[in-house]
Amino acid sequence: MTQTTSLTFNAAGFDAFLSQRTEPQWLTELRREAWQHYEAMDWPARRAEEWIRTDIRAFKIEKFGLPAFEALDVPSVAQLKGGVDLGGSIETVDSYVVGEALDQELADKGVIFCDLSKACQIHAEVVRPHLFTAFDPDYDKFAALHSAFWAGGQFLYVPKGVVLEKPLYIGSVMSDGGTDTTHTLIVLDEGAEATVLHESNGVDENSKGLHVGSVEVIQKANSHLRYVNMQEWGYGAYHFAHQKALVGKDATIQWTIAAMGSMLSKVNQSVDLVGPGADSQVNGVMFTEGRQHLAYHTQQHHRAPSCHSDFLYKAAQQDKSRTVWRGMIKVDKIAQKTDGYQRNDNLVLSELSRADSIPGLEIEADDVRCTHGSTTSQVDAEQIFYAQCRGFTRKEATRMIVTGFFQQIFDRISIDSVREALGAAIARQVREYE
Repeated sequence: MTQTTSLTFNAAGFDAFLSQRTEPQWLTELRREAWQHYEAMDWPARRAEEWIRTDIRAFKIEKFGLPAFEALDVPSVAQLKGGVDLGGSIETVDSYVVGEALDQELADKGVIFCDLSKACQIHAEVVRPHLFTAFDPDYDKFAALHSAFWAGGQFLYVPKGVVLEKPLYIGSVMSDGGTDTTHTLIVLDEGAEATVLHESNGVDENSKGLHVGSVEVIQKANSHLRYVNMQEWGYGAYHFAHQKALVGKDATIQWTIAAMGSMLSKVNQSVDLVGPGADSQVNGVMFTEGRQHLAYHTQQHHRAPSCHSDFLYKAAQQDKSRTVWRGMIKVDKIAQKTDGYQRNDNLVLSELSRADSIPGLEIEADDVRCTHGSTTSQVDAEQIFYAQCRGFTRKEATRMIVTGFFQQIFDRISIDSVREALGAAIARQVREYE
């Protein structure tokens, strides 16, 4: 492991981290409180239900340095913005912001899209009421660590009634052995609309590193968001994240997650429907190889009546890799007329790969329609044989079957660059099996 700095996540590192920052006092106090909580917390217990399928005994926080204090020169590895007419962009390397832009037309309408650290200084009146309202700094030790050490990050605010015709782009790159603690905060005011393309990449396929990050989405009434997360950290990276959206009255969110990279991922994703009539659609794609371990825990929390949620996760595993999906539909007593759906499908491509799929329901209301499902299967040998009889190689046949398996997700994605990047990422990972 290449360590980017001698400073790490201890008391001396925290003091040095604070000394490098120019921030308002309220934010420094939040960081100090989070650091105290981090020091008081234990790492997740091996037998705790949430962590029983994800072994982090080999993870040693002291092996990793702090996020970058200066710009690093690394090659561009962007995949989602090719051919897209963007309204703005923010790019980071090891959490350090190396570039940001926003169309003047959008700025004139009151749109804010900039480095979150900067926003905390010059737009505190907008940031402070929303920061850490969806994200819980005390959820676990990783959440507390992130709250103390988050750096760089992005802040998007779209004012009331403003509709963004062009997508905004967020690119996060992690150097080999680097650390990323990015915090993304998105706030859409009443009637606002936006599309955000967000990708995370390692500098190369096998790069190492640590990401401890968070995404917060706050949507007011009648707002509409299309949000794409594509994660392709290097295969030596640890990836710990908390991602949560609060969706207001009659607001809609379409959230697409693609998880391809990292050595070990543990992600908690929750969509809370907090206003009557809120609607969410979450599309998840996971594809693993080698000895990757990707664990995604999702929750669709109905906290208001007459809301709709639709979660669809599809995963393919090969070599000796493993995915864990644990989903929950939670319906509060007040959330009558709930319509909730969740599904996880797995395509196991090798004898030694594994898929754990655990759907769940927790319902307190009595007038609801909630359904869930899960399937796990291997590639159909007859389909392979049929394709080979028509001149395809075994690898070409397998690739077609895998692509067809994910087609249901692709059909939901209306952004060409995202659909093409996902298809390309999946195609280059398919192995050839006997």
